[in-house]
Amino acid sequence: MRDPYTILGVPKTASGDEIKKAYRKLAKRFHPDYNKEDPKAKEKFSEANAAYEVLGDEKKKGQFDRGEIDAEGKPKGFDPFGGGPGPGGARRQGAPAGDFEFNFGGGRGGGAGAGFDPTDLFEGLFGGGRRAGPRAAPRGDDVAATATVTLEQAVLGGEARVILPGGRTMDVKIPVGIEDGKTIRLKGQGTPSPMGGAAGDALITIRVARHPLFRVDGRDLRVDLPITLYEAALGGKVEARTLTGAVELGVPPNSSSGRILRLRGKGLPASAGLAAGDLLVSLKIVLPDAPDSELEALMKRWRDTKPYKPREG
Repeated sequence: MRDPYTILGVPKTASGDEIKKAYRKLAKRFHPDYNKEDPKAKEKFSEANAAYEVLGDEKKKGQFDRGEIDAEGKPKGFDPFGGGPGPGGARRQGAPAGDFEFNFGGGRGGGAGAGFDPTDLFEGLFGGGRRAGPRAAPRGDDVAATATVTLEQAVLGGEARVILPGGRTMDVKIPVGIEDGKTIRLKGQGTPSPMGGAAGDALITIRVARHPLFRVDGRDLRVDLPITLYEAALGGKVEARTLTGAVELGVPPNSSSGRILRLRGKGLPASAGLAAGDLLVSLKIVLPDAPDSELEALMKRWRDTKPYKPREG
């Protein structure tokens, strides 16, 4: 047999964990159940098992490194047909002279190197174990994709079409009130299992597209509302838009530009145990497009008779 370090692809300085990791990788790659069409896979799988039987046992590894045993775990310089038991051999009770039973520690019972069983690694590698009955088939891999939705879809719910890896498309149900960056898990929509086990899942990350008017702030929404100069000075009722329709908003008298009015429950709706957010309306005073001589005269009079300092401090 070839050098076990070469078979596992690790240096002689490799730690026990590095050796185990290399073996698990090869075992999964060449396992006969995964490679029924490859006649060489079984040979490579057996070779990896044999290499790990030596290097996976700390005592055997030390013996191999010191040259006491060969790559198959047999003591060097021992003739199984010789006249004495020699290292590693024992005369079977009641057997005639020259008849020996050999135990090099690779079995499941007895011997200084006993206890190592490569199949123990497959409990973690393939999800089953010898004590758990028939080994469960490995699960397929998960896949990831992104679904970009409108703010209206995020608030009200709906459907969005996504393209999964490999080109497969599907419609995804968007829950009411979902936030940007949240992930939807679709059971069984990932990669099929190569051995007939459960398919993986599809993990869909939600991205909320930028809205021309509304901005998302946690569970709240923000919007700018243009108002006239006289609405700001005198107050009054104005129409304000929300994602679920227009509402009548009361503007208090003497409202400055930038004042924020709160509409309770008009943000992202309640979902997944989270309370509904609010709509935060920021007032923006807008002057007429065309110059107005009366407004200009009034402003000059105010400037001269009623000056004030909004930027002071």
